[in-house]
Amino acid sequence: MSSNILTVVIPTLNEEKGIQATIRKIPKKEIFEMGYELEVLVVDGNSTDSTRSAAEECGAKVIVEKNQGYGRAIRTGMTAASGEIVIVCDGDATYPIELAPVFIKHLIDKNLDFVTISRLHADKMDSMSLIHRTGNKILSASMKLLYSINIKDSQSGMFLMKRGFIDSINLISDHMSLSEEIKIIAFSFFPSDELDGKYYSRLGEAKLRTFRDGLSNLMFLFKFKKFLKRSLIQKRNSTRIANSQLSASHKQADYEMNMSL
Repeated sequence: MSSNILTVVIPTLNEEKGIQATIRKIPKKEIFEMGYELEVLVVDGNSTDSTRSAAEECGAKVIVEKNQGYGRAIRTGMTAASGEIVIVCDGDATYPIELAPVFIKHLIDKNLDFVTISRLHADKMDSMSLIHRTGNKILSASMKLLYSINIKDSQSGMFLMKRGFIDSINLISDHMSLSEEIKIIAFSFFPSDELDGKYYSRLGEAKLRTFRDGLSNLMFLFKFKKFLKRSLIQKRNSTRIANSQLSASHKQADYEMNMSL
């Protein structure tokens, strides 16, 4: 791993209409001026369209994850990432990846391990349907009730994290619930913050199954509570977690849970 590499992980499944716009919005010049080399990893869930070739045309490295699932793709990308800072962002051009330098500066200046980007203050909230906004508010309120975590957008798919954070946690979800799982762990044990971002209209077909995924995520919030303390690989001291050298396989061996997510 390198301290001067920044990795952007983009999970995809049939995102040929949005992936190039997403990659091209990454502010490569500003990131370079901040002292980072840029690594773009597209983790593709075996798309049947031209997502992979479109990503490669933009200079991204493509990893094919045959085990489909939003959470699985993110976990694969986090394991493969070389950067000391990792940004996760969807491949449908909805998130403000162009603001990455602002978010990175906040992560570093505030000595944080994790920052999540909220969509719910955005001016163009017509980009998110009323039913999705309502469902998000219910899930965020449930997270606050169960975990005492007060954030606006518990389902956001854009977040930044440091290598020490990644190497110190175990994630289990292969599905949409990973978005809330990683925030629960971050805000429970690590210096974390939520920043307002933007939210744009999606390019391409939505993959979210509104009621099925919403109910699954709600059930996950209740199921995960009894396993929360087992989400850390090592105990955290009062200041910082030392960078762990454990492999991804070691992580999984330490943390096997039979949960239907």
